[in-house]
Amino acid sequence: MTRTYENSVFINCPFDPAYRPLLEAAAFATYDCGFFPRASLEVDDSSQVRIEKITTIIRECRLAIHDISRTELDAATQLPRFNMPLELGIFLGAKSFGAKLHRRKAAIVLDTEPYRYQKFISDIAGQDIRSHGSQTTEVIRQVRDFLATHCDPEIVLPGGDKIAERYTAFREGARLTCSKFHLDADHLTFRDLTMVIVGWLRRHPLSMPPAIPSEVAA
Repeated sequence: MTRTYENSVFINCPFDPAYRPLLEAAAFATYDCGFFPRASLEVDDSSQVRIEKITTIIRECRLAIHDISRTELDAATQLPRFNMPLELGIFLGAKSFGAKLHRRKAAIVLDTEPYRYQKFISDIAGQDIRSHGSQTTEVIRQVRDFLATHCDPEIVLPGGDKIAERYTAFREGARLTCSKFHLDADHLTFRDLTMVIVGWLRRHPLSMPPAIPSEVAA
């Protein structure tokens, strides 16, 4: 597949080590559903202002996954990190005020618990916030269900449990792949992570069921 605006998915989430398994699960599920994950980590360019990098990626993506769960106070500063809500706001602004192309943008918003977001960002109460409980399996289910609504009508994706099963198999084989390429499996860059995921998916393609006849789907 060729990466396009239609199948590109902006992943807006924490990048700290504790969240890393959820990021990897979201990226894997995105690829396994036939879409392309994008993140600000994909380009390491010190000459580019971070916010410009983010707005460029948002401009190039019709879809997005926003995780606003990381709101705890930083141990050193005693202040929360609001990068994720900021990037969610930029995406919603692009959808509301952008050209016709951008008004077709769509996103899923994730948090750890249902309705927790109302305590710190109540203005998004109109959005359909999904909870993942900090579990990779639930992240995969939510990402799969969101992307399934944006596939071509004749495509039927396997359920989240099947993709989660494939993710477990991927994790088991990832270290062997990393060892082959002399990579540290615990400290992969986003580019290296996507390379390892794509390599595994090429060796283990998702077996898709036949298309549902239009008269049955109707």
